Amino acid sequence: MAEDSFLDRMLSHLRSSCRYYTGYPKDLGPSRIIPFTSERQFVQLLHEGRPVVVAFTIKCTYAKHLDSVLEEAAATFYPHIKFVRVECPKYPGFCIARSRNEYPFIEVFHSPEQTMNQGKAVDPNITKYSVKVLPYNYDQSVYGFREYFKKHNFKFSETN
Repeated sequence: MAEDSFLDRMLSHLRSSCRYYTGYPKDLGPSRIIPFTSERQFVQLLHEGRPVVVAFTIKCTYAKHLDSVLEEAAATFYPHIKFVRVECPKYPGFCIARSRNEYPFIEVFHSPEQTMNQGKAVDPNITKYSVKVLPYNYDQSVYGFREYFKKHNFKFSETN
């Protein structure tokens, strides 16, 4: 058996120790992106109390790049932050409610809190919640998501 060359050993060491190694392909395991199926499922996801990154997409060439970025980010920040992909042609009502006309775009939904009943209550079985929606305008990469989460004080790992 031949011994590895110096270059092979060096590359192997870099791949194993470099935090931001961007080599391709990267084994991410099963997809951690949650497909959007209904608003009820989305509300249940918000009630878990974790931030939810939502990508509103349509079929285009840029969406393929965005999908790969989201897959890597979802695998990196799982289970502290959830990632959801909404295919806007399938769920136009949810997308149109966001009042945006450029696709794809990303928004972060965070901290649902029960709101005080304002005015006359129509049904005592209805509970109102307030959710913060933050636009995502950082670099669309794992590094960009990490910096965004730091800026907004989201817990994205056991150490922070």
